[in-house]
Amino acid sequence: MTMCPCGSGSSYQQCCEEIITGKRVAQTAEQLMRARYSAYVFAEMDFIFESTHPDHREGYDHAGTRTWAETAEWLGLEIISTKRGGADESIGEVEFIARFNENGTLVEHHEAGQFKRKEGNWLFTDGTMVKQRPLTVTKIGRNDPCSCGSGVKYKKCCGK
Repeated sequence: MTMCPCGSGSSYQQCCEEIITGKRVAQTAEQLMRARYSAYVFAEMDFIFESTHPDHREGYDHAGTRTWAETAEWLGLEIISTKRGGADESIGEVEFIARFNENGTLVEHHEAGQFKRKEGNWLFTDGTMVKQRPLTVTKIGRNDPCSCGSGVKYKKCCGK
């Protein structure tokens, strides 16, 4: 029994394979996102195409996408968050990180994927790359307690 590459913890046969082969439909946007990741892992390009909303298929390169999917080393999927996209909703967003090795380079594809339900089926519409959030630095005042935890004022400890 092969574990599902989507990271659900279930077997591939009981998880994404049934969605990819059409035995059942994805009930949520997240289920579709997981199935799409698994489809890339197994180079199931027909599913990738069919699970893309018809209004967003222009420019899809079936052969190029297959070559890329087959040559990448797929390392895992991390779901960061979901907004809407439940079984009773018609739109949703899934923020995820897909990790893969491409030509010796580790890639972390961080995207907010948009999904829409059409005729009862969830479909991918578009994705936006998520930019790294800037680091925030808290300035410590001279008379504030030192951040090292000594209990002494910053100016008398690490601020010397």
